[in-house]
Amino acid sequence: MTAKMEKMHGLFKTDSGPGNMEVREIAAPKPGPGEVMIEVKASGICGSDLHIYHSDIAIPTRPPVITGHEFSGVIAALGEGVTGWKEGDRVTSETASIRCDTCSYCRTGFYNLCPERRLIGYWVNGSFAKYIVVPARNVHRLPDNIDFVTGAMAEPTACCVHAVNELTNIRGGDLVVIIGPGPIGLISAQLAMAEGADVVVVGTSKDATRLEMAKKLGARRTIDVQTENAPEIVNQMTGGKGADVVLECSGNEAGAALGLELVRRQGRYTQIGLFGKKIQLDFERICYKELKVTGSIGSVWTSWDKALRFMATGRIQLKPLQSDILPITEWKEGFRKFEAKEGFKIFLQPVD
Repeated sequence: MTAKMEKMHGLFKTDSGPGNMEVREIAAPKPGPGEVMIEVKASGICGSDLHIYHSDIAIPTRPPVITGHEFSGVIAALGEGVTGWKEGDRVTSETASIRCDTCSYCRTGFYNLCPERRLIGYWVNGSFAKYIVVPARNVHRLPDNIDFVTGAMAEPTACCVHAVNELTNIRGGDLVVIIGPGPIGLISAQLAMAEGADVVVVGTSKDATRLEMAKKLGARRTIDVQTENAPEIVNQMTGGKGADVVLECSGNEAGAALGLELVRRQGRYTQIGLFGKKIQLDFERICYKELKVTGSIGSVWTSWDKALRFMATGRIQLKPLQSDILPITEWKEGFRKFEAKEGFKIFLQPVD
């Protein structure tokens, strides 16, 4: 393969501490035994990439490392011993590059909780580059009707499936409140609706465009907390009971506090967004309401399998959430737009 001798550009976290990111040239990787090399076609910017940039994420990182972990592409080379795949296959990949495979979590399929878990884009070179090497066991085939940009959304969709469909036990007829109308919130809203729930999406005045998108995607109601009284509206919709389920997707302290207020007694609250810092919360509400509180981190094989089926069958819409495609050399603009909540999902593509 000519790619074995190529140089490529990658967006590196060059050192610990806030900032310290730049595009650098590096030799293209080679797949080792049990690995595949993928030519990246598109890679999405995730909130955790911003946390890596600001160095306020608890997931282990090891700079210098190429960032990025939401991607799709084409298999460019196979390592020794890899079967079932061929060059040219259209694929995406899970993120857990390293795991122990011996702890109870790995053995029961919950390797997202393995203490030795290390991720592409954090510990191992990631997808903001032309090529990436991943374990063959992590690779998933893209359905034929899924393009590469949409395919790069398989990873966040799998994370949402794990939180919404696997951990939260949403039932048909539930009133589900989504706090935070970013891409994760809007994907989660659609997954809740796929289970038969009525969905209310909550945001701020800065989220006006995103709240409008939530309506277009089928949300029963949207609430701007800066101009409307969210508890009053939810109580009116539920006869004073409150929401059956709250999915907190904003990673914001005020959002979490509001979520504990909106959820009904014996309701379910799932924390999906990451705060990037310690927060203060009225934890006694959990006792007084007898809440079932769940955290969710990452994804597992089953959530990837379901996510790709949701995507292939059109039960969730991802194309409306794609707003910007930029070269990795314009990563600063992509990060700025993400933090400013301009648009929806932003993608970076490799440069020669």
